[in-house]
Amino acid sequence: MAYQNTFKRYELKYLLTRAQQKAIMQAMEPYMIPDKYGRSVIRNLYFDTHHYRLIRHSIEKPVYKEKLRLRSYGLIGEDGEAFVELKKKYDHIVYKRRLTMPQSKALSWLAGDSSLSPACQIGQEIEYFRNYYEDLHPTVFLSYARQAFYSPDSNGFRVTFDDDILCRQTELSLSKEPGGTPLLPEDTILMEIKTAGGIPLWMTHFLTDNGIFKTSFSKYGTAYEKLIFPQLSMYNISF
Repeated sequence: MAYQNTFKRYELKYLLTRAQQKAIMQAMEPYMIPDKYGRSVIRNLYFDTHHYRLIRHSIEKPVYKEKLRLRSYGLIGEDGEAFVELKKKYDHIVYKRRLTMPQSKALSWLAGDSSLSPACQIGQEIEYFRNYYEDLHPTVFLSYARQAFYSPDSNGFRVTFDDDILCRQTELSLSKEPGGTPLLPEDTILMEIKTAGGIPLWMTHFLTDNGIFKTSFSKYGTAYEKLIFPQLSMYNISF
């Protein structure tokens, strides 16, 4: 199956109640259709240094930031297909580069086995990133249930809804079931608008008329603040 491996787009985030989500989904019906995966549980392993250099820099809200993760769309085995994703954000624009490979091979590569680096441009970029940060390793397992929709008439316009966002620092494998610390209140949904250009007028009008405004929310950043940082503070660890 062919996958898109490069992305350049804006990603706008909104925190909604379930009632607001229902209203938006009704407004979307004439314009958008569900993607082929329907509602799926996405699993992620976020990689960072032992000093959490990547996420500590990210939560300072710099002009440029970057992250590395391993992702699967559903439960996979050790040799199941996973996505190695290098995600960068500069001046509000998100750039994502990704490769597909078996989970076991990806983990070995990212742990330091350069012989497994794919011989392609994206592979070289990820290999450079891995070498630059040196001690990268999985730090957080983060999962959520996602519903995704796209517009057949607007190039690249997508809307996703994420709920049941959970994180943990144990069982760091895409072959494990979701579970961990919730990152959002029970009645809260994370909506993301992903677009290479503007937002359609019907969506702009709906958001304005209903007083729904974009917010800043990072899943990994929130996991660091709710789960990781309190543990570091407990043991008086500082960097």
